[in-house]
Amino acid sequence: MDRLVIRGGKRIEGSVQICGAKNAALPQIAASLLSSEPLELRNVPEVTDVNTMLSLMRELGVVATHGAGRSLVLDAGGARNAQAPYELVRRMRASILVLAPMLARFGSARVSLPGGCAIGARPIDQHLKALESLGANVEMEGGYIHAWTNGNGLRGNRIVLSSPSVGATETALMAAVLACGESEILNGARDPEISDLARCLVAMGALIQGVGTHRILVQGVDALHGARHELITDRIEAGTYAVAAAITGGHLEILGAHLEHLGSVVAVLESAGVQIWPTDRGLMVVRSGTLKSVDVSTEPYPGFPTDLQAQFMALMAIASGASVIRETVFESRFMHVPELGRLGANISLQGSTALVRGVERLHGAEVMATDLRASVSLVLAALVAEGETTVNRVYHLDRGYESLDRKLVQCGADIRRVVG
Repeated sequence: MDRLVIRGGKRIEGSVQICGAKNAALPQIAASLLSSEPLELRNVPEVTDVNTMLSLMRELGVVATHGAGRSLVLDAGGARNAQAPYELVRRMRASILVLAPMLARFGSARVSLPGGCAIGARPIDQHLKALESLGANVEMEGGYIHAWTNGNGLRGNRIVLSSPSVGATETALMAAVLACGESEILNGARDPEISDLARCLVAMGALIQGVGTHRILVQGVDALHGARHELITDRIEAGTYAVAAAITGGHLEILGAHLEHLGSVVAVLESAGVQIWPTDRGLMVVRSGTLKSVDVSTEPYPGFPTDLQAQFMALMAIASGASVIRETVFESRFMHVPELGRLGANISLQGSTALVRGVERLHGAEVMATDLRASVSLVLAALVAEGETTVNRVYHLDRGYESLDRKLVQCGADIRRVVG
């Protein structure tokens, strides 16, 4: 397995280009199943999770063709109502997103229970309840979800989510666009990736209103058509590079980043002593003074994202004072804490809360990545650790970050990837 060898002490400076959002790409790739005509997506990131999703789509009969400019053409004209197998679905939780479009288009679907990062239970009950609200029958058998309609297809209805789950909102949207009549989705997620999925579906002929609010209205249509859509840039990748500049006392322009997608993140970083302002090409991030400790609690969008909690913890590990970080989204998302401790971080856990006491310096060590965001938090900490750090199992990193090590090297970091 690949590993990264990082020698700390280099400032992150210059500029870095942000890719298309992985968490926007995955549901939109699944959405291609809703139409027999081709869907062209642009600005698709080259990450392992996208490749895993494409392997699953090909298993279902979708023809995926890569083109120029990071474009991806998905032709589901020959798609079939095949079983989404465990071997593929176990690799990535987002594979559950093929359930709704298969059900909506073919009237039945059979998908293995999903896998993915070991950061908590992340139950799929809200996905299934959304489908049941639209008239689907759902059974669990032999580790598979079997959903079907009684011959008349899905029927528009009110879907009330118990919490603003991103995945369940995406499932509800993709099911409702082909349901007969009007559907109302209440307490839906408001993340930019949800809005981007809705824009993609509208380009395909869907009728959707209220996206970006907790009440989304969908008027079902008989069929969707082909379309072309460009993905939004990845706000989590942008936030990660903002922390890289902040933790090293650097000066970095993040090309393609959008301030409106990172409001809570910018507010927290500015409270910590980081300067951030918009440019014609993205965002500028600068830290020249002392880092200050800041308390933060993860929340659904527009709150502070759970996907940046580990990165922020690495930053607070060298801040002046003590900070309290509370994780409210996933119950097992502190798996990076022991590994940061190996680098000299002073972090104590009490349930879903971490107390981070800033230390004067971190020290290089050998560490192990446990999930996608944990892996990048170790890279960030290694950027300022004295001596050499080896980050093992970086396949987690490659799931969601395109060429992170190469991009950081171009911005001044001392990183070497060891293959095998």
